Amino acid sequence: MATIKIVLREKLNKDGTQPIAIRITKDRKTSFIHLGYSVHKDDWDGTAQQVKKSVKNHVRLNNLLIKKLSEATDTALQIETHKNYTSAKAVRQKIKPSVGQTFFPQADAFIAHLKASGKYNQYTSDKSRVARFKEYIGNDIAFQEISVSMLERFKSYLIATKKLSERTAVNHLVTIRSVFSEAIKNQIIDGQYYPFGKGKVKLKFPDSNKIGLTLEEIKQIEDAKLTDAWHNHVRNLWLISFYFAGMRVSDVLRLRWSDFKDNRLYYTMGKNNKAGSFKIHEKAKEILDHYEQFKQNADDLVFDELKGCDFSDKFYTQRTIAFKTSAIDKCLRLNIAPEAKITKKLTMHIARHSIGNIAKDKIPIPLLQKMFRHSSINTTVSYMANFMHEDTDDALDMIIGEATSIDKAGSPMKTSPNVE
Repeated sequence: MATIKIVLREKLNKDGTQPIAIRITKDRKTSFIHLGYSVHKDDWDGTAQQVKKSVKNHVRLNNLLIKKLSEATDTALQIETHKNYTSAKAVRQKIKPSVGQTFFPQADAFIAHLKASGKYNQYTSDKSRVARFKEYIGNDIAFQEISVSMLERFKSYLIATKKLSERTAVNHLVTIRSVFSEAIKNQIIDGQYYPFGKGKVKLKFPDSNKIGLTLEEIKQIEDAKLTDAWHNHVRNLWLISFYFAGMRVSDVLRLRWSDFKDNRLYYTMGKNNKAGSFKIHEKAKEILDHYEQFKQNADDLVFDELKGCDFSDKFYTQRTIAFKTSAIDKCLRLNIAPEAKITKKLTMHIARHSIGNIAKDKIPIPLLQKMFRHSSINTTVSYMANFMHEDTDDALDMIIGEATSIDKAGSPMKTSPNVE
């Protein structure tokens, strides 16, 4: 009969830990199944076949080891009951879990795919989120062990211990959900272990305030006296974004002269590949005329930020855009806003919010959807709700007005003290 035991392998990992494995011995021949967990030798109790209390989450890990040992032993008994002879290798092949059934190898594959797809922003964000989850768990973990209660504790840990915002904490869970979804799609794990959805973990982002500039504040930016060439260039980038309906900064920096035809701009939005066209307003034309003097050919980039960039390398391109945007936003915050006497937060993306703020009650929602190039009109409705306050303002005025009327008539809440 095969002998099944949990052991610590002798071969060291790069970090000095040793892998925990199931050892199968039959007819003096041995085979191993690695369980995806590693600990230092001093943290292993070979007699009890478990990790010591010095290991973070030792109770959960030891329970998992007991479960794996039991499953392996049961499987070996079933095989030997139905066959007169079987080898250690045959037992191993039968009970070995599918490759990648633990979370972090799949998370690494997911992140590597993001990089290969050129998704720099998501790659950098999700990589740090996976690292925080790994720091919290302490070891690798089977998908089956990631429960609703564990995810709720992880979220609380991010908010209470790491001092992250509610939105940032939810984004960590979104990353974990994405890894689960990929593993299920690739048939690495069964969908029954998915801890998200109805009756499980529901991901709901907290509402955020979107504040745009007014027309008066836009004019302050246009009229600001800027003597520094870089500051003036940054202002031009912001105004071009605004003049073309809140064009995203990544699309502004990708603009080519060939995108302009017959006094119109034709471009496809990078975020969702939606195409569209806008007329060139006189104010936009004044800015473009300034840069056109540097044009060498029709396919040149309008602005210099991405000149020399290898656009075939999507990851490098997105990384370059992220670095350039950071520098541009810093200039908007530290230089343009003070000169223009803008007290609101000023970034490239605020140009988009400003279109929404100014367009409220003036432009029909279907037309706004077309301008913003939202895939769904529901997105436009939700987006514009951030800027429409008249109904609540009128209601509040009515309530306060009623209270004022009562007070003038002699409110019992505001009576003068009796003076004897």
